[in-house]
Amino acid sequence: MQINSHMFQDTLYLSIQGELDEHSASYARENMDRLLEEGFFKQVIIDLSELEFMDSTGIGVMIGRYKKMKEKNIPIFISNPSTHADKIFKMTAMYQIMPKIN
Repeated sequence: MQINSHMFQDTLYLSIQGELDEHSASYARENMDRLLEEGFFKQVIIDLSELEFMDSTGIGVMIGRYKKMKEKNIPIFISNPSTHADKIFKMTAMYQIMPKIN
């Protein structure tokens, strides 16, 4: 599990690589929270092109970050989801709260 970030203009870009499951959830949660609390941005785009696996724990991590940003009125968007991530996001209707963008 690896999380990379960079800022461009007023957007925070995050990239999640590897597996987001019960074994990596605390690492992901802590690192994403730290990144989401640093700096000033108006939106977050999460690249899931290299997310190989995500289970229900990973979904919980994503929902938790969504709730934190919703409190600040900052939208989260998903870009380039891997086939697995796309399937999970469609099955769980996650795209309704974190829309997929191109």
